[in-house]
Amino acid sequence: MAGEYDTTEFIDTDFTANKPAFTANAPTRDDVDRKVVEAQQKLVELKRAQEELERERAGLEELRRRQAEFQTGRQEIIQNLTRGLGLLEESEFNARRDAEQMVKTVSDFRTALAKVQAIRDETWTKENFQIELTRALTAIENARMEWNSARLKLPVLAGENKPLATAENNSPKAATPSLAELDFAQLCKIGLALTWPLLLVAIAALGIFIAILARK
Repeated sequence: MAGEYDTTEFIDTDFTANKPAFTANAPTRDDVDRKVVEAQQKLVELKRAQEELERERAGLEELRRRQAEFQTGRQEIIQNLTRGLGLLEESEFNARRDAEQMVKTVSDFRTALAKVQAIRDETWTKENFQIELTRALTAIENARMEWNSARLKLPVLAGENKPLATAENNSPKAATPSLAELDFAQLCKIGLALTWPLLLVAIAALGIFIAILARK
């Protein structure tokens, strides 16, 4: 009986070894189309992710800008308010001091005015003329000193802070003549107006001196 049939006897092993091996089938059109769609979907997802990152970055940039604005604004307003408080407190102190000075000056002016108005030269007699004149000159001189001292302390008395004065200065008016343009009579009047208080004091002192000599 013949031996069993061996199928390998009819196979050329050399041909089989040289025949290229197929690991996978060639891609079909459907496979390519599917991969193209998948790639497009991935690109869309990446673009969406990129847009989301861009929005997040823009939000962070805005947050950083607002934080910087907060820091700068807070520091600026603290400096301004601190400086403003210092200026206002100093101004308030000066205003309170000026107000107190004004109150005192008003009282002193009223006292000085009452003393000057109380002078009744028509009641003077020959006997008390020198004494009353001295008292009157003293009262006037004290009032003048009070006035000059107040003018140095209170600018309003010197003609400052008066809008009307500024308006008058700006309005056209005749120029004040200089001393060189005045005649002799006018110069004498000005000199008399400036020196009459000294003359009165000298006359009063002379009268007192004469009265003292008379008593001796």
